[in-house]
Amino acid sequence: MRAVILEVLEWLAGDECQDSDDANLIAGLGRRLRSAGLPVDRLAFHLRTLHPEILGRTVLWSPNEPVQIMDRENGLDLTTNFVGSPVRHVMQTLEPLSIRTDIPGTRRWTYLDVDNDRELIELMIVPLVNVDGPVSAAAFCTKQSDGFTCEEREAIERIVPALRSVCELRTLRKFDLTVLDTYTGRATAQRALAGQMRRGQVESLEAALMICDFRGFTEVTNRLPSGKILELLDSYFDRVVSAIAESGGEIVKLMGDAVLAFFQHDIAVESCRAAMQAAQAALGNLGRSPASLGPINAGIALHYGEMSYGSIGAGRRLEFTVIGPDVNLISRIQTVCATTGESLLASQRFAELLKADDLVSLGRHAVSGFQEPVHLYAQARPRGQA
Repeated sequence: MRAVILEVLEWLAGDECQDSDDANLIAGLGRRLRSAGLPVDRLAFHLRTLHPEILGRTVLWSPNEPVQIMDRENGLDLTTNFVGSPVRHVMQTLEPLSIRTDIPGTRRWTYLDVDNDRELIELMIVPLVNVDGPVSAAAFCTKQSDGFTCEEREAIERIVPALRSVCELRTLRKFDLTVLDTYTGRATAQRALAGQMRRGQVESLEAALMICDFRGFTEVTNRLPSGKILELLDSYFDRVVSAIAESGGEIVKLMGDAVLAFFQHDIAVESCRAAMQAAQAALGNLGRSPASLGPINAGIALHYGEMSYGSIGAGRRLEFTVIGPDVNLISRIQTVCATTGESLLASQRFAELLKADDLVSLGRHAVSGFQEPVHLYAQARPRGQA
């Protein structure tokens, strides 16, 4: 068995393992442990994450069964299926725990849903302690009538340090991408991870631009307590950001109560179509906001043009942003939403590219910072509506 365990350790340290996703990692390990003669009938990784929405991920393997992956949201009911579980005990104490389910008088644990009705005799649960960050755990389970032998437990203990290192590296890689994705957007995150984050390193691109602004936000915040304001903002961003993401947009930044995003496709009209779809979906979502929050009104501006996209700032404090005359223009168009009472305004170039029947001319409007009035278009209202 010793020689086979050495092969498992070499595999855990090798390129094949490092390049595997969670499913292939646990399946590869499970098969190799079985080949080494270890009676592992259930293998589980309980991996804690550093994610704003996901508390952790459970990855499960059993012989001749497909791998199961379950993401646990931060709203996990800890009182029923986690507080009294041996997995949580191991994560808290940082000590391994071996449980025999066939011995009378053994402490009654609350087992997670992944272990129910599996007829497991022994669960050997070990902590996966990172240098920093949350603690994860791995469970090696058997149906063998006498449980694991001393030799089998020692073999499992030998591979745990290597398994911990593999899981820690994966967690750190996911953390880097998650943080960047959460705070900068996916496209920007990929640029940063590729090393394209030097100050002044910019690229020019053409895209459909969208700004969504919470109309009357200052007045609302002056009369509401801070907790209610945050609840209102979260509800607003949930509805607007989801509409942009579902239409393939990239959010550049959240600016107080405004959202700036762009949509880029190979064909300009496709970019405009995606932006219009996101704008209409966002307004529809806001119209279905909970009555307890009161009405949430927004003004959305759409334009197609060129922008410079890159990293600006000073020293070690940088941020990705978009700049350029077309970015300035859409910002000014958005302010016209308030003065005209329109919830959606599009520039002439955007309207001409999209050629949508439901966009009607509003004539020319003066905008700050531009010498010539700008021709704007609004959504046509249904017949009979003023």
